[in-house]
Order: sequence, then structure tokens, then C-alpha cells
Amino acid sequence: MMELLTIKEANSVELNEQIRKRWSPRAFSPASILPEDLHTIFEAASWAPSAMNEQPWEYIYALKENEEGFGKLLSCLVPANAVWAKHAAALVLTIAKHTYAHNGKENPTAFHDLGMANQNLLIQAISMDIYGHPMGGFDKKKAVELFELKDSESPVCVIALGYLGDPDQLDEGLKTREFFSEKEKRAT
Repeated sequence: MMELLTIKEANSVELNEQIRKRWSPRAFSPASILPEDLHTIFEAASWAPSAMNEQPWEYIYALKENEEGFGKLLSCLVPANAVWAKHAAALVLTIAKHTYAHNGKENPTAFHDLGMANQNLLIQAISMDIYGHPMGGFDKKKAVELFELKDSESPVCVIALGYLGDPDQLDEGLKTREFFSEKEKRAT
């Protein structure tokens, strides 16, 4: 029998609380995220450092209540991600703008800078007990077409956001990923 843990978290007492709690669940509750809370999460992303303060990122998001927008984002996910991400309160497409706005030249740090912004977003979210699960498993070409991205914009990942849900809502294969494995228990 698997030991039930309500959350995966590092055991190190030296870590910042939000870093210690941050992990990527697949079980989300049906609770909605308030628009003002989502605004706070995106505000945190805007404070990430970036080369020349370019902030070479853009976010396209939809709350679950926006069935059309949420459905468009969900349709970009590979089936293995869509099966659980459909329960998230919000989906966020992260986009790197890989040319500088002021001169149109290539920005070699755009993807790194977006990663920093995404981490700020995730850490802010966890401080509000909102969990995020970034996914690379999505159809990038479809996202470019659906959201009419420019040649200088690249979709990088989709993040599912929401409150923790009951792992029993997941099939057995996904359910087991919500708990520490024996290897993870020994490492902490």
C-alpha cells in the first residue's frame, strides 16, 4: 500500500517555503482561481530579470470558465496531458519573443528569460496555494496557428494552474505519480 502524502515537498529546512512546496501535480480540484489572483501571479512573472529588461515573454491564458479559450489551449495538449489538465482551473501558454523590440535583432537569452519569468509565476502561485504543472507535451505548430503567433514568437510550454485535487480522480498510472516513489523518499 502506498503511503499517502498530501504534498510532495523537500525535507530541507534551509529551502524557501515556496520552493520546498513547489511540485507539478496532475490532480486539480474543481475550485476556480479568482481573476485578481491570476493577475498577481502574472505580476510576479513580470518582475523576473531579463537581458536589457526586455521581458521577452508573453502569456496567453484562459480560466476554465472561459470554455472557448480553455478549449483552444486544451486542444493543443498531447492526449496524455489533456486527460488530467482538463481539470485545471486555468491553462497558460508561455511564449518567448526571440527578437529585441527596440532593434529587431535576435535575443539570445529570450528562452532563459522566459524560464525565469515562469519560475517567478510558479513560486508566486504556490505562495497562494495554487499549483502549476508546466508541460512541454503540446502541439507547438497548432499553438502558433490557433493563436496567430509571429515568426519572432515561439510557444515554449503550457502551464496548468489550480488548487490541489484528489489523486483518486486520476487513473492508476497517473495517480501513483502524485506520491513520492521509494527512490524519491530515500533521496529526501
